[in-house]
Amino acid sequence: MKEPATVTRPADANSPAVLANTPLPALPHWERTPDDLPGAIRQVKRALRARIAASGRTVEEVFAVVERAVRAEVADIAAARERGEEVWPVIDYADVQAGTVPDETVRALRRRGCLVVRGHFPREQALAWDRDIVDYTERNGFFEAYRGPGDDFFGSVGSRPEIYPVYWSHAQMQARQSDRMARVQRFLNALWKHESEGVRWFDPDRDSLYPDRIRRRPPGADSGGLGAHLDPGTLDLWMTSAYQRAFRHLFDGTVERYDPWDAAHRTDGPQYPGTTMCSAFRTFQGWTALSDMDHDQGVLHTVPIPGAMAYLMLRPLLPDVPEDDMCGVTVNQVFPASERWHPPLMEALTGIPDVRAGDSVWWHCDMIHSVAPVTGQMGWGNVMYIPAAPWCPRNERYAADVRDAFATGSSPSDFPDEHYERAWPDRVREADLNTTGRRGLGLDLD
Repeated sequence: MKEPATVTRPADANSPAVLANTPLPALPHWERTPDDLPGAIRQVKRALRARIAASGRTVEEVFAVVERAVRAEVADIAAARERGEEVWPVIDYADVQAGTVPDETVRALRRRGCLVVRGHFPREQALAWDRDIVDYTERNGFFEAYRGPGDDFFGSVGSRPEIYPVYWSHAQMQARQSDRMARVQRFLNALWKHESEGVRWFDPDRDSLYPDRIRRRPPGADSGGLGAHLDPGTLDLWMTSAYQRAFRHLFDGTVERYDPWDAAHRTDGPQYPGTTMCSAFRTFQGWTALSDMDHDQGVLHTVPIPGAMAYLMLRPLLPDVPEDDMCGVTVNQVFPASERWHPPLMEALTGIPDVRAGDSVWWHCDMIHSVAPVTGQMGWGNVMYIPAAPWCPRNERYAADVRDAFATGSSPSDFPDEHYERAWPDRVREADLNTTGRRGLGLDLD
């Protein structure tokens, strides 16, 4: 869809008066990774600054609006922690099932962008899945064949292995295609605005069953953790036309209208390739606990401010950042968040509460997250990565790759070419799929 050539800004007491219907300069865009990355960065930054200036505001003025909002949220999070309150919203699966999640909890979820679902699966079911995965890998000689981390990012955690490149166990597919998982995914998708401008951007009732790996960290393990980062993309977030439209309010002087829960233009565009990319659109990233985990044992942390993406996207346009730099963001690496460029955000990093096997943990796809390091971990730290990735053009395209990987037992194309399961005779097969699984892989047409 084409972006309007003109923009009418609402009245704003914090910005100068601007003539309505001011023509805004077009933005250069690269639908594939530019050959000259530094040159493309310089070009798009000049164009973004010019577009913001054409609205009657400076980059500094627009960024100041975002920074004030972010600092207010950071202060509120710090105060809640000081009072001993739980920052992460917690809901019971029974309330999701019954449709009785309190409105106050839904408001907190939209504000924080993350949650824990208690009892998503019965504890004994989750523990059984954990045992089944161990049996699956041992029967098939995984540990004898393991060649080490297949990517530089998860290789930093230090334990061997901690991330298992296993995708097609019966346990994983049972969780992905279960009614309980589908019900929570629908609840999370409903938090998003999925229809606007005459377009249905995604189907909130159908998930694409994005296949991911598992983590198993044994008692006594030392793990280096994962630094603060986010996963929706890299330079493509500034450089492709779809993302430029998705972040239109950040780049046209109407920053007050930016909504991190608006899926418009996010579900059909390209993404620059790389070994740490995610080809799918996920409303929420997530994992399901396969063991009990205490909050101080190397657990997930997030910056629970969904709107912080506005800070991250505008920060490279300020004059203290080198012209050929996007605050360290580049292709084929995760999007980093750091004390150097984003110090207020780092103050808000907040870990999950204690979880038990069968609980699930979710966070908005744009949110900064990290995994704390741990020395001599107490107890197991096992999770199964399952996000909410609703059916949309982008996910439908990726589903074709997933079907091929599923049929051959290969690693899906978003992940390193490890392919341990190709010769494993007891991996999940098409006959093991239910209706939800078939629809999620695009095997059944609607």
